[in-house]
Amino acid sequence: MIRYFAKIDGRLTDLGAPRPPCWINISPPFTNEELNELAQKFNIPLDFLTDSLDIDERSRYEREDDIRLIVLNTPVLNESNLENAAIYITTPIGFILLENYIITISPVENPVLQLFLDNKIKNFDPADKQLFVLQIFEQNVYRFLTCLKKLNLKRNHIEKELYDSSRNKQLIELLSIEKSLVYFVNTLSSNELLKMKMKRSDFLQIRGDEDLTDLFEDIIIDNSQALEMSNVYTNILNGTMEAYASIISNNLNVVIQRLTLITIILMVPTLVASFYGMNVHLPFRDSKNAFYFILIISIAISLFLAWFFRKKRLM
Repeated sequence: MIRYFAKIDGRLTDLGAPRPPCWINISPPFTNEELNELAQKFNIPLDFLTDSLDIDERSRYEREDDIRLIVLNTPVLNESNLENAAIYITTPIGFILLENYIITISPVENPVLQLFLDNKIKNFDPADKQLFVLQIFEQNVYRFLTCLKKLNLKRNHIEKELYDSSRNKQLIELLSIEKSLVYFVNTLSSNELLKMKMKRSDFLQIRGDEDLTDLFEDIIIDNSQALEMSNVYTNILNGTMEAYASIISNNLNVVIQRLTLITIILMVPTLVASFYGMNVHLPFRDSKNAFYFILIISIAISLFLAWFFRKKRLM
């Protein structure tokens, strides 16, 4: 779906057709024919559009003549139904800066762009391309921070459940969180490198504007904070999973030890009864109360073994 937007009287308006200056947003569903027509209409390299649709595309920027491309990765909720799939994954947003247009393209419905489409961001105007791009960068970092807080809250909740019972379900959920954090760490590192290079090369051409320069620096600082949070949460989660793996292994060893001791205790009556089942002369064999003597002896030995193991704190 290709839509054209402009700010008119303070409201984002769907134009229905391109009219400079405006924002062109491309989101699913769309066809290759539509992308080819758009590339020819605005004289854009087709690779600028298709590269932004690659789910594994790294964050980068590129320039060809007066056309500039920025690819930025952003977090989205994973729609996979697999039990151990990551909760969040990252997908690219492509920004194509033309003289009178700004084009955004994403392979999925992107929650960051949706904030602008729903007119929930104040003081943004697609006609001011530099500020608009920086505002998307800013909201993208906020999206990372929000997702990180949600993942951390979910991790704390799972840990509380693990205190009561160690089940595979909780461990699989922790694994899903860990996968999401791996995506975040890699993406935030790539995004930070992209922004540092853009600032150094003045790719957005904002060096003469102090306000935009300060905003860009704040975005880079916030991105670094999100990256640090991702690393901290990843380290905490790794330590938590290692600790619970050790606890589960220890609990298993304790259970096996107790079952072994119970087996030894219960083996005594079986052993005594086996002796008296042999066709040899044994004490109390000819007595009328032989059964009770054997029972008492077996119970006494079993109780002694139980007391001994208890005293040695093996049970």
